[in-house]
Amino acid sequence: MDLGIRGRRALLTGGSRGMGRACAMAVAAEGAEVTIAARDAAQLEKTAQEIRAETGATVHWVSADVTTEDGRAKILEACPAPDILLNNAGGMLPGDFRDWSREDWIAAVDLMMLPPILMMREVVDGMMDRGWGRIVNIVSRSVKIPQLELGLSNGARSGLVGFTAGLARQTIARGVTINNLLPGPFDTNAQREHIEGMVEPGGPTADELHAQRAAGNPAGRMGRPEELGAYFAFLCSQNAGFVTGQNLLVDGGSYPGTY
Repeated sequence: MDLGIRGRRALLTGGSRGMGRACAMAVAAEGAEVTIAARDAAQLEKTAQEIRAETGATVHWVSADVTTEDGRAKILEACPAPDILLNNAGGMLPGDFRDWSREDWIAAVDLMMLPPILMMREVVDGMMDRGWGRIVNIVSRSVKIPQLELGLSNGARSGLVGFTAGLARQTIARGVTINNLLPGPFDTNAQREHIEGMVEPGGPTADELHAQRAAGNPAGRMGRPEELGAYFAFLCSQNAGFVTGQNLLVDGGSYPGTY
């Protein structure tokens, strides 16, 4: 299948590792010109070299903090008119909501809700003026399967999903789709950090919890980042122009509902 994105400009925040890296690799393999953004310059350079070597694509990178105004400006200076935008951010560590302060809640919103909205604000009008655009947010299945220990994520990411639902209906007639990917357990560094945060004295080790989580999934394993990358690439394709405002689970069947 020709995804029809050769020559398109793709800007991916959180694009140096894990699922973000896999998304960058997937659209680069389809001929897109890729700009990846994150904070770790050494990791960005490494990832950019790997994507170039595997795909032959043009890959740029920018070290910046997307949660800051200066960081967002720096990212958009590197790719001022993207055709494709991926918003991808890390999460907050699990915990007990009784221990979270007002500052913790604000930090969660500043990490997981506001930066994607502010990035969309900067690029969506240009996409509509050009008559084509794809925006995808990597969110979390926690917006459909709330986990109490992930309350900070449940709240902030649900705010992003709610905002996106409204905006996506305003842009599609001008060729711009906006969708959310809701990953379940994927074998990434972020997943391992999350599991390490759940280890309790005398309880299972992080490795044991990781194995239990993988075995407990209906697929019998965790997801591979490249599987999410392939889904992302399709959503960015010319073939996905009738898909917008959707929250799409990629979780190996772990969501227990019918709808």
